Amino acid sequence: MSQAAPIIPVILFAYARPAHLARALACLRENDVLLIYAFADGAKGEADAAAVAETRALLHAVDWCEMHIIEREKNLGLGRNVLAGVSDVALRHDAFIVWEDDLICVPGTYAWLCAALQHYAKDSRVMSVTGWTHPRVTPADVGEQPYFDARAESWVWGSWSRAWHGMNEETAWEKLRVVERHGMPRAAYGADLPQMARVEQRTNLWAVRWLYHHFQHGGLCVRPSWSMVEHTGYDVMASNLPNPIISLDWTNPSWRPAPSLPSKWPEPCEHFQCRAMWRAANPPWRFGLPGRMLGWLQHFWRWKHRP
Repeated sequence: MSQAAPIIPVILFAYARPAHLARALACLRENDVLLIYAFADGAKGEADAAAVAETRALLHAVDWCEMHIIEREKNLGLGRNVLAGVSDVALRHDAFIVWEDDLICVPGTYAWLCAALQHYAKDSRVMSVTGWTHPRVTPADVGEQPYFDARAESWVWGSWSRAWHGMNEETAWEKLRVVERHGMPRAAYGADLPQMARVEQRTNLWAVRWLYHHFQHGGLCVRPSWSMVEHTGYDVMASNLPNPIISLDWTNPSWRPAPSLPSKWPEPCEHFQCRAMWRAANPPWRFGLPGRMLGWLQHFWRWKHRP
């Protein structure tokens, strides 16, 4: 009799946005998630204390899965909270899925991610899986099959403790320099990455380090042929002001049901168009003064037209 596969936990990060968290929790429940490690960041002061308390109350009210809640005594900020939280869970579980409170998904997302994590668990060429993609960076010929991209993802993603190893040993900028010494131009996958690597420590980021960690080790990310995930957090409730470079054209088209699980998962090999598509999506001009001004105008428009 075959042994049942271990339950793959979701690592959930929350702070002070109860309305966003409620939507994320509803998606996780609909996806039949059985195990959650929730890292609730601490308040910055009196101004956000009530929202933090309301957020934590939502987590404590969950009775439909096994829930482990880690309440930070102080405010770590997203970057430090994610790095510490994922590292903690990676010591206990071989595989995991990472979720932030402003991410929602369609039914079937968790099952798809778990299947990918189980299939590629022993393949060192694959370092992560994700439920997010976008037409701007999805090759046109992938059809309904998953594909591989050397640029990893930070919006609903999964990985293994083997791939996470070493994430806390170097900063994003140090990893960038290693990658550069091995011949990869620093903006090979978009001009946004070196820009974020420069400010990682000052602005408490984490995702850019994860991306350069993939480049450093020659790892690939499994992406679905269309997105199962959407980001809801670029609004006035965001704990960190959104990068003004993020524009409205990254919103995905109308959702489709989750892709069917492949009858045969593809062999790991990056799609040849990925690098050029990321460069085209994040050109250098967007990170100069004109791009920043456009970003701020878009953010102001969203603020004026918020629900």
